[in-house]
Order: sequence, then structure tokens, then C-alpha cells
Amino acid sequence: MEQAYARGVKLIGATCHYVTADLDAGPIIEQEVERVQHFHTPADLVRLGRNCERVAIAKGIRFHVHDRTIIDGHRAIVFPD
Repeated sequence: MEQAYARGVKLIGATCHYVTADLDAGPIIEQEVERVQHFHTPADLVRLGRNCERVAIAKGIRFHVHDRTIIDGHRAIVFPD
């Protein structure tokens, strides 16, 4: 008989959002995630996290600069490329 084991999905990521008076509370423009595995070292996690930050902020800035975002209350509506 075959046994099935649930495997948890582990992710690391970053969010680009508009700045408000409250820390990390502004409307989200973009998010980036990477899957992490059991063999990743702490240095790998730092590298993956920094890459997520670079990608999220670059996309977020591009969407903002090219007028691809609309602020609707406490959320951002984003029209990606």
C-alpha cells in the first residue's frame, strides 16, 4: 500500500508597495516569490530574497512610472504589461 505524505511548499519573497505612515501597509503594486528547498543554505536564501526584492521593485517602479497603477482606497489596481 502506498502512503502519501503532504509536502509543504516553502517560499521566499518580496513585496513592492506604496509608502504610507504605517510600515508595510501601503497598497501592493507587485509581489515576487521563489520556491525554496531543504538544501538551500542561509546564503542561498539571502540571494533568493534579494533577487525577489530586485524584481519586485523594478516591476513596481515600471508600473508606476508608466501609469499602469490606480489607487483605489487601500489597494492598488495594476495593469501589468
